[in-house]
Order: sequence, then structure tokens, then C-alpha cells
Amino acid sequence: MSSGARQGPLNLPNTLSLIRIATAPLLVLLLLYPSRSLSVAATVVFVLVSITDWLDGYIARKWEKVTPLGKFLDPLADKLLIVTAFIMLIELGRVPAWGVAAIVAREMAVTGLRAIASNAGVVIAAGPLGKAKTVSQIACLIPLLLHYPFYGVDFHAVGIVVFYIAVALTLWSGFDYFRDFISTHGFSADPD
Repeated sequence: MSSGARQGPLNLPNTLSLIRIATAPLLVLLLLYPSRSLSVAATVVFVLVSITDWLDGYIARKWEKVTPLGKFLDPLADKLLIVTAFIMLIELGRVPAWGVAAIVAREMAVTGLRAIASNAGVVIAAGPLGKAKTVSQIACLIPLLLHYPFYGVDFHAVGIVVFYIAVALTLWSGFDYFRDFISTHGFSADPD
């Protein structure tokens, strides 16, 4: 058994994931009453906690602190934070609801696929398209949260362009996960 497997559940990477989860309600509060200053604050909070997404994975692998709890918390924290931001942006009229619905549906479908695969003893790791999807979602959320023009840059317009790219990558990566799983394991996901 590796030293990482013997670690307590509340190691540093898991704590960072819990901080990301706890930040979702803060993001909601900051976006409830839209203003230039609160949009900047929401953007700063989102950027800081997005950095912890990379940091917790790096620490967990480098210091061998990967735990079953961490494998559950990390993707949960990512999805909760990103979906919360997108839903709040619908309320503010900054993104089209259909695009957010497509993103949320893909996230739920891939999470369900991973659960089915896990039950069959198959691990579905994040591939390059899945990672690109996450980066594109974060990249569109930053200017969409900022929203207001600064230094002559229309951040909302930039965010919307990246939003459509994120929706396309999100759907493409979801299709890719299902195609790969079905071609490898079929529909039944029975262990070989």
C-alpha cells in the first residue's frame, strides 16, 4: 500500500477541494446584486479557487496524497463551482440558458457514465478533450464574471465568444467519452 493511500482524509489537497465547494455559495452571494465592484470580486474569487483546482491535483500526485475521498471531492468541487457560476450568469442575462443546459447535461451524463464504468471496475480518466473542456469553461467564465468593460476591452463580448467554444468542446468531449466507452466495453459495461 502506498503512503498516499494511508493518508488521512483531510489532507491538503482534500482541504483545497473543500474550500472550492465552500466557495460556491460565496460566488452566489457576490452575483446576487450585480455591480461592477461585485463582479470584480466574484472574478477574483473564481480565479483564486480555479487555481486551487490545479494545485490540489499537483500536490496530491507529487506528495502521494491521493485518497478515495479526494477522487470524489475534486471533480465534485470543479463541477459545483463551474455550474454555480454558469447558473448565476443565466440569472444575470450574461449567457444563454440553452448553452448552460447543454454543459450541465454533459456533466451529468459523463458523471453517470463514470459511475456505471466504476461499478464494472473500469476507470474513465480525463482525456485531453476533457481537460480542454475544463480550461475553456474556466476561460469563458472569467471574462463573463467580470462582464463590464475595462481598459477598452469588452469582457462580456470576449466571454461570449469563448463560451460558444466551451459549449462545443464540452459536447465534443462528452461524445468522445461515450464513443470510447461503448467501443471498448459495449453497452452493458460488464466486467470482462
